[in-house]
Amino acid sequence: MGKPNVGKSTFFSALTLAPAQIAAYPFTTIEANKGVGYVRAQCPHSLIGHPCNPRNSTCEDGVRFVPIEILDVAGLVPDAHKGRGLGNQFLDDLRQAHALIHVVDASGQTDCEGNPVTEGCHDTLEDVTFLNSEISHWIDSIMSKGFDRIARQAKQSNTKLERLIHERLTGLRITEAQIISALKDAGMDPDPTKWSEEDTLRLSIEIRKISKPMIVAANKSDIAPADQMDKLLGCGERVVPTAAEYELALRRAAKAGLIEYTPGSKSFEVNAPDKLNELQKSALAKISEWLDRNGSTGVQDCLEKIVFEILDLIVVYPVEDETKWSDKDGRILPDAYLMPRGSTAKELAYKVHTDFGDNFIRAIDAKTHMTIGASHELKDGDVIKIIARA
Repeated sequence: MGKPNVGKSTFFSALTLAPAQIAAYPFTTIEANKGVGYVRAQCPHSLIGHPCNPRNSTCEDGVRFVPIEILDVAGLVPDAHKGRGLGNQFLDDLRQAHALIHVVDASGQTDCEGNPVTEGCHDTLEDVTFLNSEISHWIDSIMSKGFDRIARQAKQSNTKLERLIHERLTGLRITEAQIISALKDAGMDPDPTKWSEEDTLRLSIEIRKISKPMIVAANKSDIAPADQMDKLLGCGERVVPTAAEYELALRRAAKAGLIEYTPGSKSFEVNAPDKLNELQKSALAKISEWLDRNGSTGVQDCLEKIVFEILDLIVVYPVEDETKWSDKDGRILPDAYLMPRGSTAKELAYKVHTDFGDNFIRAIDAKTHMTIGASHELKDGDVIKIIARA
């Protein structure tokens, strides 16, 4: 997500290799693009001494690539929450997100509308500030509509305020627990009838921070002035320097068999130098120098920081045979699921199939061979057999 013409579609394509319209003008993306990215986890197949047979993921040299859905939405401009630009569509797409990657043009070559300007002429910090503000105002506009009635109801009845706010914001994938945390962090007056417009906006800001956590991808960092990068890295947000064009080039070259490259790696190997033309050789040499200096293109890092650090997800492997770690067809470790840290065995059963959750009896930790109950808290890398009534 981000304003137009900052490389969002290139970033999306680099993460997913899904086709997305890429062009150097605002609002290239109109309809949201959906794709699948992958995060890396250590595959436990080495512990059982047999190669795995992934079904919903892939495994390369002991590294499991676990799928996660990615959405590339239309560009956002100032006052989008008032319907300006493609704001209404963007914000509607945003309802689906658990976390956000805000792609900004670290080179400062696009203004706040996404129009090209001279390098370094635009202060990229303004992009970070305006997008946070737009999302906060959007949440506030939904919550504040008829808020007087909610405030009176909370004060005059036994209905908890967080429950009433949750009902108003439920379509935004915001939980009641997140609202409780936001109320505390915002330092709100216990009497909601005393809240001003400034108070509800302050609460909306905290709800945004908790419910739609964000990482800033400082894109085009390969051509960004040092002062712009320094300002971004010191802005107080989670910032990762990225070069999406380099990542996309590497993944396409790897798919074509020209190089060996694992997403997120600090290097690559050329398979067939004789098949490369001079332009391709020059481009790969430039990218190789960049990787030597920076360690990676940053694109994969953004996704994995979102998944493992911000959302704090773990990887769990459900199986049907706890001795062979396989499904009924003999496939070893066929599936890998991302689950919130603290998830229970019964929650994994529901993740696999609703019937397993409804008819849950117990589970078995395939690594320890111990029987575990419904409330047992799962650990990262667990291999679990679910036992349910037929």
